[in-house]
Parts: sequence; C-alpha cells; structure tokens
Amino acid sequence: MITLTETIEVPRSVASCFRYVADFRTTVEWDATAVEANKLTPGPVDQGTEFSVRCKAGRGHLALAYEITELTPWQCLVLEGRGRWFSVRDVITFESLGDDLTRIHYVAEFTFRKGLQRLATRLEPGFKKMGRASLRGLASALADDNPPPEGSRDTQKRDSKLATALACFTRYGYRRGQKNWRPMTTDMTDRHVVLTGANAGLGFATAVSLLEAGAKLTVVVRDPAKAADMQQALKAETGRVADHVELTDLSLLTEVSKLCERLHARGQSIDVLINNAGALFNDYAETEEGIERSAALLLLSPWQLTESLLPLLKNHAQPARVINVVSGGMYTQKLRCDELVMTPDKYNGSVAYARAKRALTVLTEFWAEAWSEHNIVVNSMHPGWADTPGVQTALPGFRRVTKRVLRSPAEGADTIVWLARAREADQVSGKLFLDREPRTTHLRPRTKDRPEERARLLDWLSETYNTLNLDDKG
Repeated sequence: MITLTETIEVPRSVASCFRYVADFRTTVEWDATAVEANKLTPGPVDQGTEFSVRCKAGRGHLALAYEITELTPWQCLVLEGRGRWFSVRDVITFESLGDDLTRIHYVAEFTFRKGLQRLATRLEPGFKKMGRASLRGLASALADDNPPPEGSRDTQKRDSKLATALACFTRYGYRRGQKNWRPMTTDMTDRHVVLTGANAGLGFATAVSLLEAGAKLTVVVRDPAKAADMQQALKAETGRVADHVELTDLSLLTEVSKLCERLHARGQSIDVLINNAGALFNDYAETEEGIERSAALLLLSPWQLTESLLPLLKNHAQPARVINVVSGGMYTQKLRCDELVMTPDKYNGSVAYARAKRALTVLTEFWAEAWSEHNIVVNSMHPGWADTPGVQTALPGFRRVTKRVLRSPAEGADTIVWLARAREADQVSGKLFLDREPRTTHLRPRTKDRPEERARLLDWLSETYNTLNLDDKG
C-alpha cells in the first residue's frame, strides 16, 4: 500500500471549497495527471455519485471508476476508486479557520493488485510527488486568481483564415481550447442571475451549471408547461430549481415591458443578465405587434430588456455582467440597419437570424463603452456549432452534414457560464468570446461595419420601437 498525506490552507469559505472538491469532475482543473472526468450518475452530487476519470500513465492513460462512499457537507468526503492496477481510497476533510480560510487535509491510500507489490515500491516516490503536486494545484485553483483573458497567438492565427476559424466551431475546437483553460472555481452563492430561454438547449445547460455554482436564478420562459418540465429537470439534475420563473413571450415588446416592471417591483438587484432566448424562423411571419419576428425576438427584445434593467445592474460593488448570446452565423453578414427587418419577398430565416446577431454584437460594444462608468461589463459569445433542439428543428440539413462534429449543449454553453461566473471574466468588456477566449468579430473584410452605420443602430432601434404604437396594443 502507498499512503499519501497532504494538507493545504486556502483563502475560501469551507462551503465553497467543499462544493468544488465534491464535484469530482473538477479534478481535471487541479490534478495534473487527470485529462478527463465525467459524472456518470444523474442528480446532484451526493453519496453514491459515480465518476469516471482518465489519467496519464506513462505514455498511455489509465481509467479509474470513482464513487463517493461518504459525504458529510462542509466536513468530510470519501471517494473510492478502482483501476486496472490498483484501488484507491481518498479521504478529504475540511476545517473552517474563519469566514474566508479553510484547511483541507487529504489522505489517499493506494492498494495494488496481488503480484504488483514490487511495482508499488518502485512507484511510491512518484505517487507521493504526484500527491504533492495535486494539492498544490488544488490550492492554486481555489485561490481563484487567474489573469485577465487574452486570445492566444494560435487562436489569432486560426481566426485569420476562414477554414481554421470554422474548425474551431466544432467539438474538436472546444477540446483544443479546453487544454489551456484555467480552473473555474468562483462560488456564485447570493449572486442573482437573470437568464432568458432556459427551458432547453444552451439555456438549460447554463441553468444547470449556475445552480450547481450556487447562483440565485431567475429564468424567463414563454410556455408554462415547458417551465414546469424545466423545473422538474433542474431539480432532478442539481437538487435545486430556479428561484423565480417569469412567463414572458419575449417576441412581444409589450410583454418585455411588463417583465421589466415585475423585476423592478421585486427590487432585487441583478448581478448577471444573460440574453440567450432565440429561435431561427424559416418562414416569414410578423408578431401581433406588427414586426417581423426574427428582428423582434433576436434584437429589439434584448435591447429593450437590457436597457430597461440598467438601474438593477448599475453601480454594484462587484462588476455586474451582461452576456449576449450571438451566433457564428453573424460572420456571414454586415450591419445594414435598413435590412434588419426583412420583407416577405426577400425573407431568409438564416440571413435574418445572422443579421440580428451581428447587430447584437455591435450593440454589445456600444453598451460596454457607455456603461463602464456604472461598473458593468458587457460581452457577447457564440457557442460554436452545438447540437441543440433549435438546430435540430430549424437546420436539419446542416445538422445532418455536421452531426459528427457538433458540440453538446453543455459544451456550447460553457463560455456563457464562464462569462457569468469566472472572476477574471469581468476584467474585459466589449469583446466576443468563443471557448473562453476573445475572438475576432469579422472573418472576412466584406462584413466590416461602416462607422456611420454603427452610429445609426441605436437610432434605428429607438425609431423602430416607437413606430410600433405599443401603448395601443398593451
């Protein structure tokens, strides 16, 4: 048997430390030998939760199956792992030394299979070195002191060519970026997040991760039945439900106004606003307010919502965050205000979607500059190519061709969660992100925005809104 014993002290609350370590998927963030970790059992992390971990072993890899056999919140965690050559029992105890200081004591006992005792003796120094390195990695992760995000030279090179930039949209691009990520350990307890479009796809995956991180969550969905199903699914996966559910058809600006009135009446400040709701409409239609529904839902709605909620976002002790979910499709379009509302004879759903997302990206840059004085950071992100219900319904041909390289909804949503949660993500504003890196907003020179067209966008939004005569429709 090989026994490793290590102790660290970290400047975090005991609850925050325990939550982070108990979700053993995080082991890839602090254990240099772990290259992949997955939760195998559904539901919140608890006694009986099983994980698979793939670790480096010489020139190859070793698969380990872990199970939490004991879990006493904020105090003790016991995991038992089984591999081809050995079994391991990890006992991790947590001791609060004050509000923001925790001692973590780690004991790992490795038992090798019969006939491998000589191998164990030879490997013992390496195992002990590995244990020390892992706990140093955990201490560094929980220090949560990552530098501001920057685009790597490799990413900038890839973004300079269309083919290599598009390859980054795939699941392989996600895995490439993942290799360079720093730990995401920030606890979101008591942070209030407003998330639109949370019942499926990227939004649901985002809601799961934010609840797991401790956030107070207000979700905005349209369909009461889907809202009920969403809450059941969130409860089953995380042990929690969204704190508030607001039923709103975001394509109707009168309903957006009523939503904002309800949020203001509640008086709860907003730490993070995520404009995620969206849909790609292949057929032309107007809302009952008389505007083409792509422009209404994808552009006018998040503009009105964000502007109206500014008083609940501004002047917090920590920077508030606005995250606009856009699309890689915007790379095909140039900002032209006169073409944001398409006519029936020229309507193309994919083009209408891309144009609205291009405009929302420009709007992100405006807000970032204008609201920095209010301690608000505003960024946009695109999820790459993710296999969401929206893609399955609206773009079946695209999905058929690209299915093997599409990301999962959780992979597509990762950067949304990172922008909402990671401490370093509030150090930059006005950027477009993919896989936790700032990216170029143009892949082709022909889509570059003319300064006068950019300057016109805010006027266009106000003028279009004012022509709807919403007082008569409300």
